[in-house]
Amino acid sequence: MANRVIPPLPSETLANAKQLRHTTTDAEQALWHHLRAGRFGGFKFRRQHALPPYVVDFVCLGQLLVVELDGSQHSPDVDAAKSHFLTRAGFQLLRFWNHDALTQTEDVLAQIWNALHDRTLSPTPLPRGEGLTREPLP
Repeated sequence: MANRVIPPLPSETLANAKQLRHTTTDAEQALWHHLRAGRFGGFKFRRQHALPPYVVDFVCLGQLLVVELDGSQHSPDVDAAKSHFLTRAGFQLLRFWNHDALTQTEDVLAQIWNALHDRTLSPTPLPRGEGLTREPLP
């Protein structure tokens, strides 16, 4: 079996991710308590994970799900660019306000749970006889 070569992360992105892991918000700590170590239905989440050029708050790589917590420090323009990048990369993105993660934790967890379980991984075929049909040429 050939050894898999994983390119190194950009040093600035990696340093940013490490720094963010040491300075988590109360909302991130509260949500991480539920998501860490497979506690959330056996799904593996990572926190402050680098997806260059960005660092995401939480990601379940197995399900391509990113969870972001937003507070007053977030810029709508930066968030929009980050959201566009992540969706183009195939990730489903959930955004919550820090306040909601702290005060409505069960609702936030329910939405994450639904996103993990309601994911259609491949296109559902149309029932037989439905779909595109060819019109005869005149």
